[in-house]
Amino acid sequence: MMIESKIEELLAQRFQEADLADCFTIEVLLRPGNRLEVAFDSDSGVTIEKCQIISRFLEAHLDKEGWLGEHYTLDVSSPGVSRPLKFRRQYPRNIGRMVEVILHDDTKRKGILRATDDYAITIEEKMQTEINGKKKKGFVQTAIPFDAIKSTTVKVTF
Repeated sequence: MMIESKIEELLAQRFQEADLADCFTIEVLLRPGNRLEVAFDSDSGVTIEKCQIISRFLEAHLDKEGWLGEHYTLDVSSPGVSRPLKFRRQYPRNIGRMVEVILHDDTKRKGILRATDDYAITIEEKMQTEINGKKKKGFVQTAIPFDAIKSTTVKVTF
């Protein structure tokens, strides 16, 4: 079994415990030079304390089992804004933020994430419409079914 799969299994078990029950794994990557990168998220937000708990937990297992030998680097962090949202449970925490949604037909939609439910997200897009020959800019709320979404990325705005 690959090391990434072993780490994902360990985390799945650990995330069933009360103190980290709202956490979930985003990605586990083993990079060259024995650099293990673990990205996780939490329904209540990723804190330094949660990162420390997970890091210590994984270090203990890595040292005990010797999966990476004596010399390795372990990076435990939140997924960061550059990574696309991977799970539906990540959307509620991003309501009010600018997102770029790429649909399966490669159409891009950009707007403020306003709502989410089990089936779709709603974004508020700036649109230009023409009424009686006059161009007018306004905002339109658009529902996008999860089935139509290829990826969603939070965009940092200043």
